[in-house]
Amino acid sequence: MEGACDQRSSLGLALVLILATFLLFDSYHLNLISRESHIVAPSPSSWENVEDQFHEFHDVLNRTYDANLTDLALAQPPAPLTQNRSVISEASQVNMTATDSRGHAQKQRTRSIPAVELGLRRAREAIRKALLIQGNSSSTWSRPRRTQTSRHKEKEAGDYYVPAGGIYRNAHAFHRSYMEMEKHFKIFVYPEGEPPLAHDGPCKNIYTTEGRFIHEVDLGNRFVTSNPDHAHVHFLPLSITMMVSYIYKPLSHDISPIQRVVSDYIDVISRKYPFWNRSMGADHFMLACHDWGPLASKANPLLYKNSIRVLCNANTSEGFNPTKDVSLPEMNLQTGLMTGMLGGQSALRRPLLAFFAGGNHGPVRPILFKHWKEKNDDDIKVYEYLPKGLSYYEFMKKTKYCLCPSGYEVASPRIVEAIYSECVPVILSEHYVLPFSDVLNWASFSVQIPLSQIPNLKTILQSIPVNKYVQMQKRVKQVQRHFAINQPTKPYDLFHMILHSIWLRRLNIQISS
Repeated sequence: MEGACDQRSSLGLALVLILATFLLFDSYHLNLISRESHIVAPSPSSWENVEDQFHEFHDVLNRTYDANLTDLALAQPPAPLTQNRSVISEASQVNMTATDSRGHAQKQRTRSIPAVELGLRRAREAIRKALLIQGNSSSTWSRPRRTQTSRHKEKEAGDYYVPAGGIYRNAHAFHRSYMEMEKHFKIFVYPEGEPPLAHDGPCKNIYTTEGRFIHEVDLGNRFVTSNPDHAHVHFLPLSITMMVSYIYKPLSHDISPIQRVVSDYIDVISRKYPFWNRSMGADHFMLACHDWGPLASKANPLLYKNSIRVLCNANTSEGFNPTKDVSLPEMNLQTGLMTGMLGGQSALRRPLLAFFAGGNHGPVRPILFKHWKEKNDDDIKVYEYLPKGLSYYEFMKKTKYCLCPSGYEVASPRIVEAIYSECVPVILSEHYVLPFSDVLNWASFSVQIPLSQIPNLKTILQSIPVNKYVQMQKRVKQVQRHFAINQPTKPYDLFHMILHSIWLRRLNIQISS
């Protein structure tokens, strides 16, 4: 994986001008198919109508998946609801002909849903059944079937895992949904574009998750299909981070060159393939960890409004819509590996109450520094610059609660660093949708403190009972697997959790061929 990252970056540098020239030239010669003759795009009112029926999924996530079919946070069986309108209307029909034993046509049945959508319908029904099950006892739940061969291989590799416990909003529904994803989910990666602007990304910096995902799907992961007709979603393999590095003029504050590349890319694939126009972009997704990912998505109105945007900058006050967008964890792997970051002292052997070290930027950290920076306090250590000779990660591994304030934008790599260090994250942020919060019960393994209460940090943390802290710290260790970067990938790791978040949003729309 690391070699692939480095090799593609070096080769891509030579091709960047060619790609940019091609995209800019081609954009002037595109006659896009009239969208009026295709499926109607989701209107704002259709989003709002669905949102009104959704109550249990997440505090911010207020939209139902076909009568709560994938409402993983649901604690009680869903009440009967009228069938929701599809985000995408069913327009075309597939004719199926049955013949008798003599080979004569006996009857002709017309179905309005393509095969891909029928598979999704069956998946929704399986998830509904899991939602109806109460409690987390495996004795009351029939687990998804697996072959003896697959079970044997998983056990040998130590990968056989069944979600259970308080770290999940609904462990049964999550497990069933994940199994359905493994059986059905397929991604088509558009081959257009060349590194470094497309099919490439950073693997060894604060935007690691962007590059690692792009390279994983480009290397031919089993979820990837070469047949776009079999795909549930279509991936735009653009790297906003690489665009910032190669075509953004430093200090210009002008991101229009980046937006032009994104716009031109969509123009190219919408001319060459029918899928973008068919769904108005609703079954397409982009992935960006750079802070400018949301701004880049505004290059195309349908990308911004309809498509699944997988973003580190998951800020609801800046247009992030958790009903269709995915919050991507931000992490800083300077070596590309988790080596030396995992583990720490046991819960009761951590002498430090709280710790943070980082730059003073953004709206949150100045508040933190005002009240806690380098105070003469043996329990809370807050530094703008860590003194020489002290280890950042060693501090985290001996701290009970790791402070995770937002920086320039809402996301912070310190959340994942805290999880790796088995330190309970303390979220100091506003308008931030936490990663995988449609599945994970963040309240069970983290502390979220309003910015107005930052002066009372010590009092709040010290008031948490010891047994509750020990339980949260144990759950941090349990949730670690969902943020782990593995090569090759493993079930339920970061790559698969990102896929599952995309899968959930795809379950919520229905598209006609």
